[in-house]
Amino acid sequence: MSESNNLDLLRSMLLQRRFEERCAEAYALGKIGGFCHLYIGQEAVSTGSLSALRPDDYVITTYRDHGQALARGIPPRAVMAELFGKVDGCSRGKGGSMHLVDEAAGFVGSTAIVGGTIPVGAGLALAAKQRRTGQIVAIFFGDAAAEAGVFFETVNFALVRRLPVLFVCENNLYSVYSPLSVRQPQARRLFKMAEGLGLNAAHGDGNDVAAVHALARHAAAALRAGKGPHFLELSTYRWREHCGPLYDNDLGYRTVAEYEEWRERDPIPRAASALASHELAPMDARIAAEVEEAFAFAEASPFPAADGAGADVYAGGV
Repeated sequence: MSESNNLDLLRSMLLQRRFEERCAEAYALGKIGGFCHLYIGQEAVSTGSLSALRPDDYVITTYRDHGQALARGIPPRAVMAELFGKVDGCSRGKGGSMHLVDEAAGFVGSTAIVGGTIPVGAGLALAAKQRRTGQIVAIFFGDAAAEAGVFFETVNFALVRRLPVLFVCENNLYSVYSPLSVRQPQARRLFKMAEGLGLNAAHGDGNDVAAVHALARHAAAALRAGKGPHFLELSTYRWREHCGPLYDNDLGYRTVAEYEEWRERDPIPRAASALASHELAPMDARIAAEVEEAFAFAEASPFPAADGAGADVYAGGV
């Protein structure tokens, strides 16, 4: 991969990191209401995966969605305004943190229901196949969603129809506070389970953005060649609490030693190490300024008008 491409990947991850850090501050100040699931630590998954897609491909994801939204190209000001519940947000202030949508970016949306977007993604893939557009659909979900019945039903349907679906499983080891060890049989590997179901499956280091990109690029090419749905299990780790701006290593469900071990595998310094000759401080400063501008934009944006509460609830006529 060229240095220019590596720089683009690093910039995307830095933007997500600085954005989420600012969100943590804003949430603590009450600027962001409702729930807020931060993506800090997992930036290589969104960046590496989505950089392998075409602009006209579709992306659908779960509630830990800020990273994918930014990696897909939704402007930071539109995402921040949505988190603030403002009318200039990408969902017009009606979705909030867990329901980001931007059709122009091919970002079909996210939902708070675990596994809820998996069948929707398969439906998008079916439409793309019927229209012969060559588009593929990337469906992001966590390791817990791979335990849901709807996952298995959707995999079966996608295999029977040979749909152009890229299942991206972000395995961050926990479902809220429950580790894999209390949820799944010992020694199970999710990608091996997916392989057993008939999917083309692979495992990768979700904290190595170049490795993720290579896996996603290979899968995307195979999908466009009609080789059937693919499954990527990407091992990663969330740094902050399940929901909110704090650290929760004191709760007992994970150890400080485990957390520190994953901190050492921070995807951003790992990517930056390949660009030792490039001055990164100016890039970081520009990104920080962009995030501050997004924060100011969100603060200045008005809330949606009460008389528009019924708008944008249902799609228009077909």
